[in-house]
Amino acid sequence: MTRPILLNAFEMLVPAFQSPGLWRHPKDESDRYTELPYWIELAQTLEDGGFSGIFFADVLGQYDVYGGNADEAMRAGVQYPLLDPTLIVTALAAATRRIGFGVTASVTYEQPYLLARRFSTLDHLTGGRVGWNIVTSYQDSAARNLGLAGQIPHDKRYDRAEEYMDVVYKLWEGSVDDDAVAADRERGVFVDPAKVRGIGHDGEHFSVPGPSLSAPSPQRTPFLFQAGASARGQAFAANHAEAIFFNGYSTSMVRGWVDTVRESLVSRGRAADSVKIFAMATVIVAETDAAAEAKLEEYKQYVDPEGALALFGGWTGVDLKGLDLDSPLEYVQSEANQSALASFTKLDPSRTWTIRELAQFVGLGGRGPVIVGSPSTVADELERWINEADVDGFNLASAIRPADQREFVLLVSPELRRRGLLPEAPDGQTFREAVLGRGPRLADDHRGASFRLSEVRAG
Repeated sequence: MTRPILLNAFEMLVPAFQSPGLWRHPKDESDRYTELPYWIELAQTLEDGGFSGIFFADVLGQYDVYGGNADEAMRAGVQYPLLDPTLIVTALAAATRRIGFGVTASVTYEQPYLLARRFSTLDHLTGGRVGWNIVTSYQDSAARNLGLAGQIPHDKRYDRAEEYMDVVYKLWEGSVDDDAVAADRERGVFVDPAKVRGIGHDGEHFSVPGPSLSAPSPQRTPFLFQAGASARGQAFAANHAEAIFFNGYSTSMVRGWVDTVRESLVSRGRAADSVKIFAMATVIVAETDAAAEAKLEEYKQYVDPEGALALFGGWTGVDLKGLDLDSPLEYVQSEANQSALASFTKLDPSRTWTIRELAQFVGLGGRGPVIVGSPSTVADELERWINEADVDGFNLASAIRPADQREFVLLVSPELRRRGLLPEAPDGQTFREAVLGRGPRLADDHRGASFRLSEVRAG
């Protein structure tokens, strides 16, 4: 029997996210991305549909590789304009009871001391329903606008990120005792100074002498996502992630990454199943298979190939502007998202992609599979991915927003529940409890646990 399926909505506060051009569809409401009621309604719908969380992607620059500028990305609304996802989380939490919120934040462009306070604040105000998608970023445009001449080289970004994580673990896990906040009116002691200590970090990249600015939150460390599929990204994930997100168009491709990560976890003293793994997918569902296929054909009429190539260029740093559309796509080493290009060039020897095929594929659903059919057909395919790729769930993107999410909740969620694959989560759980099925704090075999006060004192 297939194990229960975990579901996150894959979202971004932008007009065009993973399906460039589909914002033009008459049912699409992506132009409401600046309206808080839009996101509140979506969060409530997803919670009713049994989703564990909303995974908010984010970038810090424009997609300006295609044609050497950002013109095509702007014309197509490709992840521009965009809003800061951290600023809506508390409003969504106030309007919901169970669903969690995974927020992307880069370790390359923000000091760990400030990020630690921000996520502690979110964890407090959501009752422990926040997660952090740890990224090192991949855009030259972001680097230039944030004070660098260009990106830090790919592997060096991860080396720096390792020290960054040590700093935030020290702040979240080892700086303030659980009972430091006494709020004792009789003694006149709000915080016991003896139960707060500076972390005294002095490393290659960061110097942080002082203590955490925030008292321990329900999870202390937010629930940790990571999405790097490069060799260096997978090693980083094995050290730090509690959930990993992979983008791949076939079960065999994703299974290769999954097997490597599970082996890496064991080699680091972590259980092979200590991390939940999510695959990206886009679902197009209708009452019947024929109706869903007709919907797919309709959607294809709105795909924006130029916008798709601008999106791909932003991911990979590879400019395909002006090339023969029927020429094969080739691998080029870059400092951008290495797995995004590798997945269409090196990782599947059975398939050679032309630029034209790439544009059509990326234009509807990004880099993951598009699953089309009736509720039963969709559920069968989700189960096949669970079994063949050994994933635990899905980050579900949508071509038409939010209509596709509503129809998934209306049609597919009941079918998954009928099969016993989508159990109802109780109120009051932290994000970590909802996804991992155990306590609200980091597992004992997680690297961050070594920075706990008890571990520090014992050392």
